[in-house]
Amino acid sequence: MKKKLYVSGQWQETKDYAELFSPYSNEKIGEIPKASVSDVEAAIEAASNAQEAMEALTAYERAAILEQLVALFIEHKEQAAKIIAQESAKPLKFALGEIERTIETYKFAAEEAKRLSGEMIPMDAAKGGSNRLAYTMREPLGVVVAITPFNFPQNLVAHKVGPAIAAGNTVVLKPASQTPLSAFFLAELLDQTDLPKGAFNLVTGSGRTVGDVLVESDQVKMVTFTGSPAVGKGIRDKAGLKKVALELGSNAGMIVDEGVDLDVVVEKAIAGAFSNQGQVCISLQRIYIMDSLVDEFLSRFKTAASQLVIGDPLDAKTDLSAMISKQEQERAVQWVKESVDEGATLIAGGTVEDEVFQPTILSNVATDSKVSCQEVFAPVVIVNAIQSVEQGINEINNSDFGLQAGIFTNDIKTAFHASKKLQVGGVLINDIPTFRVDQMPYGGVKESGNGKEGLKYAIEEMTEMKLVIWNQS
Repeated sequence: MKKKLYVSGQWQETKDYAELFSPYSNEKIGEIPKASVSDVEAAIEAASNAQEAMEALTAYERAAILEQLVALFIEHKEQAAKIIAQESAKPLKFALGEIERTIETYKFAAEEAKRLSGEMIPMDAAKGGSNRLAYTMREPLGVVVAITPFNFPQNLVAHKVGPAIAAGNTVVLKPASQTPLSAFFLAELLDQTDLPKGAFNLVTGSGRTVGDVLVESDQVKMVTFTGSPAVGKGIRDKAGLKKVALELGSNAGMIVDEGVDLDVVVEKAIAGAFSNQGQVCISLQRIYIMDSLVDEFLSRFKTAASQLVIGDPLDAKTDLSAMISKQEQERAVQWVKESVDEGATLIAGGTVEDEVFQPTILSNVATDSKVSCQEVFAPVVIVNAIQSVEQGINEINNSDFGLQAGIFTNDIKTAFHASKKLQVGGVLINDIPTFRVDQMPYGGVKESGNGKEGLKYAIEEMTEMKLVIWNQS
C-alpha cells in the first residue's frame, strides 16, 4: 500500500519512501512517502494560497464542512478503527472508542465555528472613554502547522485540524512516523468535503527534515504540537514569534484517601494505568494511597491486572497489546529493573511475553526512580503508601510535570484543599487523572506544556483578537 502526499488537493509521489510495519505482527502495512524540503515548502505555499478562500467562508459554511467530515467518519467508523489498531497496536475496542471521540471532536468543532464571536467593551467606564463604541473580533491566524503523536492518531489530530478549520485557518499536518495511515485516511475523507483545496495538506517524513521546515517557515503563523518535552522545547526555540501551543508529557498522579470504595478505585485505576498500553499523556502512573489501605488495594489491583486479556489488537476481546515499538518496550523493561535495583518491590509484570510488555505494578518506589519522576509511557504504575493526604499532594507536586491529577476522598474539605494545592492543569475529584472528554479545557503547567485544547479553547488559541473603536464625538 504505497501512499502519496496530499498537497493542494492533489496526491503527490515523492522520490523516497519508508516501509511501515505493524508493532504487533511485524507485517509490512505500508510504504510511506518521505517528503523533501521542496515538498514541505509546496505544502506551506498551498496552505498560504488557500487562506483567502478559507476566510471567504461563512461560519455556517465552515460548520457544514466539519459536519460533512463527521458524516464520513460515521460511515467509515470500523475502517478507521482498524487502521489505528494495525498501525499502533491499540486494541480494536479502544480504537473504536477513539473514533467515537473523533466524531464528537469534529462535531464540537462544527458547533463552535458558529459561536466564534468577540465582545463589547464598555469604553465609558474610563474617564477618557466617553462617546466611543468598542468591540473585539476573532480573526483567523493563517497557516497552522499541526504536529501530532502516535498514541491517538485520529483524535489528537482532530483536536488540531477541527478548531483550525472552525476558525478559518488552513492546515499543514505532519503525523507521527509510526501512525501516518490514519492521517492519510483523514485526507481521503476531507477530500470528499467542500473544504477548499489547499486548506488541508498532509506531509510525512523525518521530524528533522519536515518538522524543521514547518516550524521555521515565516508563512506559518502557528505551530500546535503534542509530544515529548524535549521536542516541544526545540520547536519553541526555533519558532520565532509565531504562536506555539505545546501539549507535552506527564507522570499523572492520584491520591486515595481512607473511607473510599476500593472496588471503584481499582476498576478505574486499571483503566487509567493500562489503557492503550499506558501510552497516554494522562496515563495513571503514580498512586499514593493511605497506609491503612495499601495492602488490600495492591492485592485487588494485582488480581484485576491479571485478568486483562493480552494479545492481538485486532481481536475485539483484547485489552492490552504491544507497545509502539520494541525499543520502547525494552526501555520500559530497563526502567522497571532500575527501580527494583533502587529498592522498589515488583508486584506484577516487568517482562515481555509473546512480544507484549506485561501490565506492571511497583510499590515502595523511590521518588527519583525514572518510573516515578519521568514519563514512563508504558503499562507501568507505582503504588506508594502515604501517611496523610497532604503528603500525597506534596508527592504529586514533586514533579517537573503538571497535566492532571486525581483524588478519591469522601471529605469535601479535603477535596477542596487538594483542588487548590495540586499544581496541575486539571484536578479530578473521585476520578482518575486519565479522564478526558473533548470539549473540556485540557492542558498542563510546568513541563506539561502551555495553552489549552478543547474546541472552544483551541479556537481562541488559533485566532487573533482585533479591537475596533468607533469615535462618535
